[in-house]
Amino acid sequence: MMRWTVLQLQKFRDVELKIDEKVDVSNDLRQRDLEIRDASPIHVKGTARIDSQKAVFHLHLTGNLILPCSRTLVDVTYPIDIFSTETFILKPLGFEYSSDEEQEIHEANEGVVDLIPVIEELILLEIPMQVISEDAKNKETLQSGQDWEVMTEDQFKLEQQKPKIDPRLAGLAALLKDKKE
Repeated sequence: MMRWTVLQLQKFRDVELKIDEKVDVSNDLRQRDLEIRDASPIHVKGTARIDSQKAVFHLHLTGNLILPCSRTLVDVTYPIDIFSTETFILKPLGFEYSSDEEQEIHEANEGVVDLIPVIEELILLEIPMQVISEDAKNKETLQSGQDWEVMTEDQFKLEQQKPKIDPRLAGLAALLKDKKE
């Protein structure tokens, strides 16, 4: 259960609330990001400290996402391992809440603290721009086509060091090459 009313949380004011659950957010993640092909249940572990004004959750999220390889589009398992501290304001304050630490501040929505949207957001922020499969990393030849090829940075540097011949003078270069032979 990743959802509590403020009254339920107030029962844990003097005690540390321990969290150790698996949540399935795969459908919501796939709807929010079309690049996500699947997600394992996310293991949420952590603690919460509750006082009269706020609830501070220290969370550790682990699981796996299935994402497409940026080069070959094959499925790649991407591990998720996130540590986060999330603060929920339990009572509406008439002023701006300030915190010494750089924490994300959330408000209880109609008297309910729900961690699922926060967990989804943390996972979505963790997704890299590119995921490359092991096969694509280990492949010596990169993709190519008619008059184009993908090259590594080292290959590009070597290509830049080669002497360039103006295409308009290529015929002349061929004549000079024949004379030398």
